[in-house]
Formats: sequence, structure tokens, C-alpha cells
Amino acid sequence: MIKIYHNPRCSKSRQGLAILEESGKDFTVVKYLDDQLTKEELNEIIQLLAISPMELVRKNEKIWKENYKGKDLSDSEIITAMIENPKLIERPIVVNKSKAIVGRPPENITSIL
Repeated sequence: MIKIYHNPRCSKSRQGLAILEESGKDFTVVKYLDDQLTKEELNEIIQLLAISPMELVRKNEKIWKENYKGKDLSDSEIITAMIENPKLIERPIVVNKSKAIVGRPPENITSIL
């Protein structure tokens, strides 16, 4: 099953959702700002993306700049920061079986459909 981690307030996330809708494939929408991810879920997503936790952080968010920027954080601390402040998670993320991609630009999503 395809899953999109979606923030309705984000234009890129809305564009990603539209790509999935147009694909005609079945998918599930996870509004991760409302339904908080667990550490295990976020770890799994990061592994599927094959990136470091820092690569999934939205570094221009006010929360990041005020509380975390410039600090020497471990991967676990970065993941905790994203769990506690889900706005920090880059979006949209689409997972399809054993593959995942960040939809920036949204057209990237077509590569795993």
C-alpha cells in the first residue's frame, strides 16, 4: 500500500497528493501533524529514504533556528526533535512498499509509483 505523509497547509504536499490521486492507485493519507509519528515509524521512513535524519529536517523552520541550529545533535536527538516538532519533517514523503521518496519537487513521487 502506498502511503503519503501529508501536510494540507503545504503547497508541495498538496501537489504530491494530487499526483497520487491522478495516478489512480490506492493510497493512504497520513496527516502527520495530527497523528504524531512514533520514533519507530520515523526511523523506518528514514531507512527507506536511505538518508540521515538531518537530511529530513526543514532547517528554515523557526523552531529549528531557535532551538537546534548550530548544536551538535546525535541522530537520535534529531529524530526526537522531529517527533516533538513534526513541522520540522520535510514533506511530502511517499512510501511504496520498500521504497520512499521526499516529494520535493513533487514530480519525484512518480518515480516510485
